[in-house]
Amino acid sequence: MFGFARVADCRTDCPSPSSGWLASRTGRTTALLLASSAFIASGLDAQTGYQNPPPAIASILDAPQTPNVSVSPSGTVMLLSERPGYPSIAEVAAPEYKLAGLRFDPRSNGPSRGSGARSLSLLPVSGGDARRVSIPWPAGTDTMSGAIGNTRWSASGSHIFFTVTTDNAIYPFVLDVRSAAATQLSTRPLNAVLGAPCNWIGKEPALMCKFVPANRGAAPVEPTTPTGPIVQETDGGSNDRVATYQDLLRTPHDEAIFEHYARSQLARVALDGTVTELGAVGIHASAEPSPDGRYTLVTTMSRPFSYVVPASYFPTVFAVWDASGRELRKVNELPLRERVPWGGDVVAEGPRSIRWRGDVDAQLVWSEAPRGDTVAVDGVRDRVQLLNAPFNGAPLTLAATEYRAQSVLWARPDLAIVREGWRNTRAERYWAVNPSQPGSSPRLLWEHNTEDRYGDPGSFMTTTNEFGESVLRTTPDGRFAFLTGAGASDEGDRPFVDRYELATGRTTRLFQSPSGVYERAVELLTASGDRFLTVRETKSEPPNYWVRDTRTRIAPRQLTRFVDPAPQLAGVTSELITYTRKDGVQLSGTLYLPAGYDKNRDGPLPFLLWAYPREFRSAAAAAQVQGSPHRFVRPGGSSHLFVLTQGYGVLDGPAMPIIGEGDAEPNDTYVEQLVTSAEAAVNAIVELGVADRDRIGVGGHSYGAFMTANLLAHSRLFRAGLARSGAYNRTLTPFGFQAEQRSYWQAQEIYTTMSPFTYADRIKDPILLVHGMADNNTGTFPVQSERMYAALKGNGATVRYVQLPAESHGYAARESIGHTLFEMVSWLDKHVKPKRPTATMQ
Repeated sequence: MFGFARVADCRTDCPSPSSGWLASRTGRTTALLLASSAFIASGLDAQTGYQNPPPAIASILDAPQTPNVSVSPSGTVMLLSERPGYPSIAEVAAPEYKLAGLRFDPRSNGPSRGSGARSLSLLPVSGGDARRVSIPWPAGTDTMSGAIGNTRWSASGSHIFFTVTTDNAIYPFVLDVRSAAATQLSTRPLNAVLGAPCNWIGKEPALMCKFVPANRGAAPVEPTTPTGPIVQETDGGSNDRVATYQDLLRTPHDEAIFEHYARSQLARVALDGTVTELGAVGIHASAEPSPDGRYTLVTTMSRPFSYVVPASYFPTVFAVWDASGRELRKVNELPLRERVPWGGDVVAEGPRSIRWRGDVDAQLVWSEAPRGDTVAVDGVRDRVQLLNAPFNGAPLTLAATEYRAQSVLWARPDLAIVREGWRNTRAERYWAVNPSQPGSSPRLLWEHNTEDRYGDPGSFMTTTNEFGESVLRTTPDGRFAFLTGAGASDEGDRPFVDRYELATGRTTRLFQSPSGVYERAVELLTASGDRFLTVRETKSEPPNYWVRDTRTRIAPRQLTRFVDPAPQLAGVTSELITYTRKDGVQLSGTLYLPAGYDKNRDGPLPFLLWAYPREFRSAAAAAQVQGSPHRFVRPGGSSHLFVLTQGYGVLDGPAMPIIGEGDAEPNDTYVEQLVTSAEAAVNAIVELGVADRDRIGVGGHSYGAFMTANLLAHSRLFRAGLARSGAYNRTLTPFGFQAEQRSYWQAQEIYTTMSPFTYADRIKDPILLVHGMADNNTGTFPVQSERMYAALKGNGATVRYVQLPAESHGYAARESIGHTLFEMVSWLDKHVKPKRPTATMQ
């Protein structure tokens, strides 16, 4: 609730990117999986081991990674985290548990499949060279084997907490920024199974951490003989809509293993290494100290567990502890929740999103709905509640909202910004409220439709206060705040910074990305807002950090000098193109052409369209241009843009809007809109003279793979398709997908018509299916591709089905990424690139 970042909500098929113990996947289990895939494929001759893509692609994959950057609270120092290359398949396929919707490494007691930094450096914003951080690696670990993660600045910016993950533990470290020297705080291993293991305690030089309990003992041993059947039962009476979750508990042994590894001991850790335990061992999901450090909000889960929902729905207590670990108040106690509220605007009743208020010593804040469904009670759907220390009174209502309360941004005793929104209509409102007078009349700052990118006023910029909390950035006199936004227009995005007068709503533009570049502000360096840190890039220059001064108007000063990670693609050209589909909706996409290509000399190219459909409630919003033609784009991972090195053109992100206006739902005409959008895209690149109409392929990942199969089923626009990690049968996601809120039983015809599985017999053009065998994304289980392959094969289609051992929804291992690109290029080279006589065209 309390962040202003907008995060796309996707219950299934989110874009990229069995239960129980998977005994070493590099041994017996992998052999079984490979044997199974060999059976599903056309024969054993299909099993050739991992293949590398063409050398031009492989060299880019193996190039050094650009460091990650984090700016200190004062804006004076930047932390550079040097990243390693892609992990090996041995690392990705290392032993892990997949339980209760989580994946964790039993050896380290932390998340599996992670890839941390290998070194740290500190770069002063004022100028000068970066200083390499000295790290005393744990015994048996070094920069090649240890992984740095969980970096967190202290409130003052004088220290940085981080963890080092070894082969068998996660250890806490602290970095002194002044000396650039790190110290290991404790040899006791941390527990990060349920999330970040440590948080700074307000402005104190101390941390609140979760440790592996002392004397925990050995993990439970799985019985060799079953003790009885596994039974689930419902007593009826209400609809139990549950998404198609993966990695759930399935047996009593799974329950025992989850409980064993999830239990932790909370403790206060001083910077001299003193560890003071608090309270009892429990399944503590989080422990958040109050800004003044006197209290801790502890979230603890307990039995009974569930076999149908992940851990986030297990019985949970939200309680306030004092500094000795004594419980002062239960703020909320939730039972097991297998009847999950359904629909984008439906919530659970009772306090939710419980947090500390960020600008005072110790005050709790949460949202609470009079009722959880979409019905308003006296015009109110949510209340923002406040509860002061010592937490023994009744809460006060800060604000009552007509829509769902989504976030609160604190500023000062008499000012906070409340954001409310309604997903179904895309409506959003910002209010100014007075926390010192709870219940007083709020003042509307603006109302906005979140689909309208052109009219987006931006988001408020924040700063870090003395407690280490993110609060509203204002000028010293409190009159002005600052907004930053994408600056979307029909020319593409031009990010901006505005000074916003809080009393009147008047804005003054302080900065907008210059023409011909893409530059966005990431941090204000002065309270007046006339000096700030930006990230600047162009088509030919990689993103780097700069300092801009709008008061003196001196030339911007470059701080970092990150180099082009793929100079092989320096000659690739890009262009934002717009075109119109036949119902009048304007569409756009980014056109990429290979290095050295000349249309007049070389003629039309073989092409790849790579897309991802999105739902809209208005045609006007769907027609708005997204992105910028001035971004520095270099492919990484299994990016489709790598085919540019092989003589293909690419139309990247051609808009595929699915529009539902008024009472109509977008998916009511999904297939028709999808085909007309694709047809418009094909016509646009052909009319530009850069694409050969008979040599165009289509592809996508996740919901884009779903799109690909549908386009091949309902059109003959494309020579072949590339479909990665998709869902093809919507009856297997019966309680909704993407923005679709109707269930299968409410919209059977829609689910059936949208499922390319239904029309597998109509797919006449070759299709490549790729899927991670450990895909745990909601809705895109590997069985989706397995069943689609069987349907296509049974109907005589040309299809290849590639299963990637140990990979999830997005592919991580260097071997898997390389092989995926090998398959994609090979498929296009075989089925799209060759010219064919006109007489054979269908």
